[in-house]
Amino acid sequence: MDDTGILALAERYVQEEETPFFRQEVERLMAEKNMPELRDRFYRGLEFGTGGMRGVCGGGLNRMNTLVVKRVTQALALYLVKTFPEKAGTGRLSAVLTYDARHFSDVFAGEAARVFAANGIVCYLFSGCRPTPELSFAIRELCCDTGIVVTASHNPPEYNGYKAYWNNGGQIIEPHDAEIVRLADERKPAQTMSMEAALAKKLIIPIDAEIDGKFRRMVIAELFRPELSRTRGREIKLVYTPLHGVGAMHVEAIFGEMGVPFITVPEQREPDGDFPTTGASNPEEDSAMAMALTLAEKEKADAAMATDGDADRFRAAFPEKNGATRRIMRLLSGNQMGLLFADYIMLSRNETGRMPANPAVIRSIVTSPLVDRIANDYGVQVVECLTGHKWICAVQEEFAQTGSHGFVFGYEESCSYTVENAIRDKDGISAAALCAEMVLYWKSRGKTPLERLDELYRRYGYMDDRAVNKVFAGEEGARTIAAIMSRLRNGSLTEIGGKKIIAVRDVEQGRMIYPGDSSKNTATGLPKSNVLQFFLEGGGNFAGRPSGTEPKIKFYINSIAETAEEAARISAAIIAEIQTLL
Repeated sequence: MDDTGILALAERYVQEEETPFFRQEVERLMAEKNMPELRDRFYRGLEFGTGGMRGVCGGGLNRMNTLVVKRVTQALALYLVKTFPEKAGTGRLSAVLTYDARHFSDVFAGEAARVFAANGIVCYLFSGCRPTPELSFAIRELCCDTGIVVTASHNPPEYNGYKAYWNNGGQIIEPHDAEIVRLADERKPAQTMSMEAALAKKLIIPIDAEIDGKFRRMVIAELFRPELSRTRGREIKLVYTPLHGVGAMHVEAIFGEMGVPFITVPEQREPDGDFPTTGASNPEEDSAMAMALTLAEKEKADAAMATDGDADRFRAAFPEKNGATRRIMRLLSGNQMGLLFADYIMLSRNETGRMPANPAVIRSIVTSPLVDRIANDYGVQVVECLTGHKWICAVQEEFAQTGSHGFVFGYEESCSYTVENAIRDKDGISAAALCAEMVLYWKSRGKTPLERLDELYRRYGYMDDRAVNKVFAGEEGARTIAAIMSRLRNGSLTEIGGKKIIAVRDVEQGRMIYPGDSSKNTATGLPKSNVLQFFLEGGGNFAGRPSGTEPKIKFYINSIAETAEEAARISAAIIAEIQTLL
């Protein structure tokens, strides 16, 4: 698009944007004739990715602002009316909204609620910040047709986002997302109603404690050993941080009801969209957990735990000896925590008689396959899906609808876990509760979670999982990422890290390719997505995938070997070769 087209979009935007902050940003850029910045803000519109719509807050179509939020919400409202005409005709369509502590989150949620109300859709609106998993729970509890959470999860503070959910409590996926985007692209003016009028007509209904209490009771009811917590809970000590997010209100209450002593990192307890001590509320970054680890070492805690900004991700560290006397906290990766959770859940379901018929664990294709070996010994199948927890929960919902499998656990490497059937999303709150019980269980048997993880490694093989993220911003960056994927897709890569490539899964083309023996080629059975995965001789794999919500390409490395040293060597060699592709 040339400069004239960009300026036309910018002019239309300032005419339609009602919020002065965002409108004036674009007006200033136009007055300054700052075409590079205007181009970045208007060369495309925000799209639904693996985590919904997400972007930097600011004026423009490629930014998060009130106009974009209202436009997408209007499209969602129109799609609901079209999809459920009988409910629409009788005023029975409903939605539930919540938001985190990020900048403009409450504003965006309020604007979306007013759009729903103007379209005759009853909107249940939390009056304050709530975790994302509670939104999924509320949709199912209130039998709503859709739900929205305003959050950018673990992104830096300048970001915000918008995740839309369907009536099953899961994030919107195909074909709904494409049709909503199509309707949004038509740019029909959003209908709105004043908050006062919507409240008076009960088209916006505030909700709070009635859902909070039910959510916490559900989390506790899904644990396996309540008697162990009641009788021996005080034998452990936990350190927890919400990383300036919204998790403390539930995690603290649940730990209290479990009878488990805990300390919340005081500097990070209160919700704060600036994330002053971390830069981003992202437990995947080791530095974000520094305060929790320091406090845990000081207090000789049995675990340090963290949830991210909207409390749907979870990470933990456990103590290990460093020399003869010093005790330090060792952070686990999402894959390592997933192995421990999967093992504990399957073990517990067997011990308590709660293993369902045809049990299955769900993992994303970029998550370590080591869990497959563990699940096999428990008689549990592993089902793969695309990257993004919305796909895990889509499979979970399919299990519920068809009865084909009994859901056991779902997770992916990004510190994302679904541990119960009442929610169709990743849930850091439930993960924290499960982790507390797991720590207590293994302590009652004379070991730590790290010692259990080492037992699993010795039996099933050592895992080394790593990731490489490379940012390529803007329009030129998008072309660079496309070129990298094209080079990977040309078929010239036959080995990497000293390991022969025995198969390639091209998810975008829907093919599983076996080099040298095309007769074995099969369909992937997965929805199309721009992912390339290379399977290595002896186990393990690596994959390349452009992010759906951020301007970067991600590489996932999963090595498995007979020793930890060999697994680490393979991963390092793969990373070195990946760098030559960038």
